[in-house]
Amino acid sequence: MAQQSGGGNVVLDFILRGRLVTQIVVGLVAGVILAAVWPAAGLAVGLLGDFFVGALKAVAPVLVLILVCAAITNHKTDSQARMGPVVALYLIGTFAAAVLAVVASFVFPVTLQLTGIPEEMAAPQGLGEVVKNILLKLVDNPANAIAEANYIGILAWAIALGLVFRHGSDTVKSLMSDLDAGITNIVKAIIRLAPIGIFGIVASTIAATGFGALVGYANLLALLVGCMLAMALVVNPLIVFLRMRKNPYPLVFTCLRESGITAFFMRSSAANIPVNIELCRRMNLDEETYAVTIPVGATVNMGGAAITITVMTLAAVNTLGIEVDFASAVLLSVIAAVAAAGASGVAGGSLLLIPMAASLFGIDNATAMQVVSIGFIIGVVQDSAETALNSSTDVLFTAAGSYKQGDPYPRKLPLDAVPV
Repeated sequence: MAQQSGGGNVVLDFILRGRLVTQIVVGLVAGVILAAVWPAAGLAVGLLGDFFVGALKAVAPVLVLILVCAAITNHKTDSQARMGPVVALYLIGTFAAAVLAVVASFVFPVTLQLTGIPEEMAAPQGLGEVVKNILLKLVDNPANAIAEANYIGILAWAIALGLVFRHGSDTVKSLMSDLDAGITNIVKAIIRLAPIGIFGIVASTIAATGFGALVGYANLLALLVGCMLAMALVVNPLIVFLRMRKNPYPLVFTCLRESGITAFFMRSSAANIPVNIELCRRMNLDEETYAVTIPVGATVNMGGAAITITVMTLAAVNTLGIEVDFASAVLLSVIAAVAAAGASGVAGGSLLLIPMAASLFGIDNATAMQVVSIGFIIGVVQDSAETALNSSTDVLFTAAGSYKQGDPYPRKLPLDAVPV
């Protein structure tokens, strides 16, 4: 009896205080097994995944509003916040991803089977429309911005309120600090549900779709995922090394492990904002920096989206036999990078920007929407890998941008010693 009680305590301790990544792996394996052995049950437990993602999506807008507002309200004149370098890394990384995708598409060209046109898909028709949408989101009603998870609008209101509250009384500043601490505790509680949520997501996804539909697009998927892996493991580390002049891989692997895994299964940069903010907190980064750069990154740091837009567009170009010169390739990289920054932070957000990039080569909207439909077919892998790259890079560049010459490296990363 004593041994059983001891075993029970071990299990309970693992559930309550075990490392989150280990628990997620257990949930992942359990989800795959359940979907393979009992597909009907796999579909049923999808509710657990929906609940987890829904909880993150519900808390994320409020988290961003309060965290950014509190950071600005209590901002100190001697603050070490370094938002400029982080945003610069975001822009460099997104453009580098587009260039990488262009080069890879030339070296490993792929073609598509374009059949069937999906109906009722509204895609922006030009870069001007993307810019217009961003500006309109900027001046959105605050209640509507929170309800619709419009992070551009939420950031605008959070910054405006923070600037006003900075001149408020000590009571106002104390209230914002208390709200900050309260929402952080709520986020921690939700993140502890990640293993159960991942279990439900994996089980229901495999039970519903399987992977048979992906076989016909193996070459396209290999190119997309290969570009994203190269970006995550080669280009991003190079960018971080040039910034820090230190071995980037401990930081790279930490971000991929602690942020990329959850983002892969949730397929939403917006939903992964609470995970990234909690990771930055545990990495002892400056709160006034990551409170702003993480939600900004979920909106504009879209290297994975730039890869998707570029690769899918050039696949259509190759299929139609259109010649692409150097100038057009460079222009495509610029357009893909800018368009990616306007991509929605939800699953499949980058796909509807493909017609805009395709129009650069004279491809009509009907044909481009066929490419979009293929994107949705392979989205179970493509969008997961894209989101993992986007979201993990938000933390990576925030940490790298916060680094100053002379700081110890790794900069207080006790992640292996502290249960997540």
